[in-house]
Amino acid sequence: MKRLFIAAAFGFAALSAHAADIGISAQDTYAKIQVGEPNVLFVDVRDPVEIMFVGFSDVVHVNIPYLMVDRTQWNAERGVFKLYQNPDFVAQIKAELEKRGMGVDAEIITMCRSGSERGEPSADFLRKNGFPNARFVIDGFQGAALKDGPQAGFRLQNGWQNSGLPWSAKMNPEKIHRTDPR
Repeated sequence: MKRLFIAAAFGFAALSAHAADIGISAQDTYAKIQVGEPNVLFVDVRDPVEIMFVGFSDVVHVNIPYLMVDRTQWNAERGVFKLYQNPDFVAQIKAELEKRGMGVDAEIITMCRSGSERGEPSADFLRKNGFPNARFVIDGFQGAALKDGPQAGFRLQNGWQNSGLPWSAKMNPEKIHRTDPR
């Protein structure tokens, strides 16, 4: 039991150190965009359907989904549609960098809903695929859910929305990932 506790504590410390290495706060991300740092690409990695119902920040440069919803595959165990990795994610990131005159060494900051399900994994994936400065917004767009009280389960702490940073219920059609002809 003691070994299990020590291993778990060590694993948590390693995970925390990893998150600190590639994680960035919503406030620090916003500050970088506001001052116009020239070698930063801010990417919302959520599926556009989620953005449509949760909200969007026009501060992001572009929406390139990391995981997408497959509405033809139901996951009965979790009670949700299955997700699949966007097969064009790396190519779409590269195209966006090229469009902006940036190289693979640019700081790419990804943001999902909570920071953990797509934000951090997408930054890790980008690092493993030749983008050494990929990072993610800690606590994501909506932040963490409250654990106690009458609003337990609601995402009302930290994250982009709860930090008072600009966002809207409306999406910018020029920035959102679309498959329709424009």
